[in-house]
Amino acid sequence: MRRTYILNYYVYIVLKTLQIKLLPDEKQKEALIDTFVRFNEACNFVSRIAFDKKIFNKVFLQRIVYRDIREKFGLAAQLAVRVIAKVVETYKADREHFHEFRDFGSIVYDQRILSFKGMDEISINTVHGRIRIPITIGKYREMPFERIRGQCDLIRKNKQFYLMVAVEVPEEPLVEAKDVIGVDMGIENIAVDSTGKYYSGEEIKDVRKHYSDLRSRLQSKGTKSAKMHLKKLSGKESRFVRNVNHVISKEIVQKANIYIHNSWAFHQLRSFIEYKAMEAGIPVIVIDPKNTSRECPVCHTIDKRNRPERSRFRCISCGFEGEADFVASLNIRNRAAVSQPIVAGAIFGHSTLPAASSEALARSS
Repeated sequence: MRRTYILNYYVYIVLKTLQIKLLPDEKQKEALIDTFVRFNEACNFVSRIAFDKKIFNKVFLQRIVYRDIREKFGLAAQLAVRVIAKVVETYKADREHFHEFRDFGSIVYDQRILSFKGMDEISINTVHGRIRIPITIGKYREMPFERIRGQCDLIRKNKQFYLMVAVEVPEEPLVEAKDVIGVDMGIENIAVDSTGKYYSGEEIKDVRKHYSDLRSRLQSKGTKSAKMHLKKLSGKESRFVRNVNHVISKEIVQKANIYIHNSWAFHQLRSFIEYKAMEAGIPVIVIDPKNTSRECPVCHTIDKRNRPERSRFRCISCGFEGEADFVASLNIRNRAAVSQPIVAGAIFGHSTLPAASSEALARSS
């Protein structure tokens, strides 16, 4: 279980991966498919030589395989170089096993073999020469080209082609922190913030149970169609998790701007909160979660007996009580506040509950 709070902190650059959809005609699709297949066949060719000869240095390997890649697979010079770079990169993590590449494994493009022709078209190198393909960018349509950073990955997903591009997203000027919102991430509730907002896990658990049951039935069948269905199911569940985390993180950051299940993707949710907060000029810091659900936010008594039930909190010293996840979010807020230095003659107090928190606590009792 991870706890986070939001407060003033300095950030400089926000990088996001932008997914750009390609809109090729049938002839261009064939060119892209042929490029994928030949590129990854070349990767397997180079991988076999690298593994058998135990040569994992890019310069040395290029001297051996470069000419063969050009002749055997018909790849342009820079695509041949990208093949070698991709193979070498994979062997950095594991040199004990041979690495095999899928027909539609990603292709890394740089500015020499891919360029943007306005925001509606790209020029890209393929095994059938350079072609120009229409693209659609979506919400970052007006983004200046100078914000694009580094190389692009060309991928094929569900028979569609996409460019994954790293872009700089302008962040809002950092706000001067006037208050802190504590966010508790847990199992019964995906998140609870210190203003009393609950992001319940009940509906989520029902959806995930449905996926789990369906997955078990498909796995027991073991047929080819069942395996294909399992693959589609995996993508659906992943998109479900991402969508829920996006919705929650966006609402938390918007609120900050103006004022289940053990396998749930808490790390992903936290990362969504972080980059959305950075864009809005509201940074996120993770604090130690130890005892945040056992500490009384009023008298600060810490005792496991303060949690007579998983979902309830009742202080053994002062009798303060409320819903456990909400109490934890208050403690996160308090710890965030008192850990900050005095700024402009003011310091956050932590023993007094904010009005919104007091009202929410009364409702939860």
